[in-house]
Amino acid sequence: MPSPSTPLLPLPRTPAVSGVLETLAFFRDPDFARGRFEQYGDVFETTLLGQRTVFLRGSQAVADLFAQAEAVEGWWPESVRVLLGPLSLANRNGADHKARRRVVGQLFTNAALKRYGPGIVALVNELCEELRAAGGAVALAPRLRRFAFQVIATTVLGLDGADREALFSDFETWSRGLFSFPLALPGSPYARALRARGRLLERLAAVLAQAQAAAAAGAPLAAGGLDLLAGGLDEAGLPLADDDVVEQLLLLLFAGYETTASSLSCLLLTLLQHPAELAWLQEELATLSWPPLPGEELGAYDPARAPRLDAVVKEVMRLTPPVGGFFRRTREAIGLAGVAVPADRVVQVSIAASHRHGAAGEDLELFRPQRHLDGGTTVGLLPFGGGERVCLGKALAELEIRLLAVGVLRQLTLTLEPGQDLTLAVMPSPTPRDGLRVRAAAGPIAMNRRS
Repeated sequence: MPSPSTPLLPLPRTPAVSGVLETLAFFRDPDFARGRFEQYGDVFETTLLGQRTVFLRGSQAVADLFAQAEAVEGWWPESVRVLLGPLSLANRNGADHKARRRVVGQLFTNAALKRYGPGIVALVNELCEELRAAGGAVALAPRLRRFAFQVIATTVLGLDGADREALFSDFETWSRGLFSFPLALPGSPYARALRARGRLLERLAAVLAQAQAAAAAGAPLAAGGLDLLAGGLDEAGLPLADDDVVEQLLLLLFAGYETTASSLSCLLLTLLQHPAELAWLQEELATLSWPPLPGEELGAYDPARAPRLDAVVKEVMRLTPPVGGFFRRTREAIGLAGVAVPADRVVQVSIAASHRHGAAGEDLELFRPQRHLDGGTTVGLLPFGGGERVCLGKALAELEIRLLAVGVLRQLTLTLEPGQDLTLAVMPSPTPRDGLRVRAAAGPIAMNRRS
């Protein structure tokens, strides 16, 4: 952040007035911000649906934003705010936000993740068996979405099959409406998402009531982490009301699912498109056992034991982060990368643009995971956001990604089906448009098991 004596430059602005055309471009063009950064610089302002919005990229601007946390607050577009709900910690600030984050964060501690490890391994093996038995081309991305949902719904929340399947359909509908136009026209994604939200809250409330009844009766709880939410206190030190907890459960479903599903699809897609890097990774995976020893799931494939895997995951996250950006609103005037930003401005940190913006000469358009091992990059990574509002499901997502990558690539050989569209739809998170159609054959471990 510039010193107080350094004059701040005026904020560059696009000529947009109403922001209608800018908003259409924002939703349709994945490179919306990138082209404007090239024209206006690393911090610029435009209008989206009447809201003056500041876009920023680069490590300096991001560092300045985080350094002035007291001068900004969380913010989301109206569609997200409404669909998450007024009680959600995502829509709260200050003590309200911190109290609820502490409660929900208990589901993602190292101790909690150790609980989930065996269940995730079992789901990875189940997915591999399903793909191996398919006998033809299958759309992998939808199966990865279901896998990620099973992890959060079954392994974390302890839901049974009936509750899980009922939730999954509504949750997919709800997710598709998150970043839609907030107009509840009949049949629109937003209207369908609103109805799905009501059904989701009813089902989650029933699940919570069952857990509370079991606890009151002294009965053992189902597998999962719902018991970790028991006794959660609000900012005044009072127990959270049931409707408050239920909205936090809806948020953690999103935090532990959507970004993970996107990351898994992008990881396997990228590796299948880059056979040389896949072979480089396979050299390391051949030295790792699958499944991990019981109780060692959390650390079996961490960066110290699997540095190439860590580098591949980082590089995929750099090129295709699961969220394109995150928002703040300025409470007061601040300086970002030497540029003056007024109070009451929405600020969007453009993660995708920041990940491709580094020192002169860096080949940041190329997939080169080795850069994370040889010190060949100056880019700071923010795939799950940052600061005090970093994605709650980050640690769970990273564990799932490591376990699934090793489990799938050690047990299966995947090949891309020709003639499909491999470009990415970007809302709400990147995913291959044609579903990532692949054929699966038995890999080395599976062959050995049959011999």
